[in-house]
Amino acid sequence: METKMIGIKITEARKKTNISQAQLSEKLFISAQAVGKWERGESLPDIITLNRLAEILGVDLNYFSENFKSVAMENSSVEPQVKPSTEPLSGKTGSKLSWDMSRGNWVGADFSGVKNLHEKFSSSNMQNCKFEGSDLSGILLKGNNVAGCDFSDSNINNSNILRSNLLGNQFKNCSLKETDFSQSFISGCNFTGADFTGVKIKSGGFEKNSITGAVWNQSRFIDSYVADVVFEGAVEDCYFENCAFKRVTFKNATLKNTFFKNKSLKGIRFIECHADRMTYEFLKNGKADLTGIELLTID
Repeated sequence: METKMIGIKITEARKKTNISQAQLSEKLFISAQAVGKWERGESLPDIITLNRLAEILGVDLNYFSENFKSVAMENSSVEPQVKPSTEPLSGKTGSKLSWDMSRGNWVGADFSGVKNLHEKFSSSNMQNCKFEGSDLSGILLKGNNVAGCDFSDSNINNSNILRSNLLGNQFKNCSLKETDFSQSFISGCNFTGADFTGVKIKSGGFEKNSITGAVWNQSRFIDSYVADVVFEGAVEDCYFENCAFKRVTFKNATLKNTFFKNKSLKGIRFIECHADRMTYEFLKNGKADLTGIELLTID
């Protein structure tokens, strides 16, 4: 019954917004059949997709009822687990206890300076927590809801952020080298001075984020929604494929060897930018507005 009720609400909001199932599915990077199943009450979107859905339809999450929240976040309110480990202590026999805070509900906690978390925070709800100056390299966040947290000056290299919701977080001066963001929605975050070298953002959303002074080298955006962001400085050896762009600006940027493979690049504008010949031709092929781009001269 709850599933059908939510389906009806999705249908009503979609029709009020005056978009078709096909148009909605395109914005969500899913099939129109999936939207049809939601509206018929045969299935439910996950919490990450629901956040994006609410934004597209111009409604608050509460519109879909508290019942959905209780179902979608039922694994997030479980108390932290402490699991015994048989790993021997260094130089001694016996065993030691290992903690695991996955499937937890964390609000206002201060974990600044922590390290070696790895998979210990998966499937958790984290709000207004502090992780400043932490070594989070190799961490796995799977199915997490992270809002209003501060990760400034942290090492988040070689990590996997999977099917997670990142809203309004601070990632100032973070190192995110070789980190994968897959099926994750990233919005309203501050990535000032962050290093995105080798980062992959796939099948998700990246919008309304501050990226001033960020490093973009060998960074990849694949099958993602990119909106309301401004790229500045050097953009080298980067890759944009099958992305939907909306109000994306490259300002005072130098683009080198950067690949664009998209049906339309009309959602991008360039202000006082430079590009090498290869990048320029990729943009031209995607029917981008090349006003504001000058070709780099070859010495």
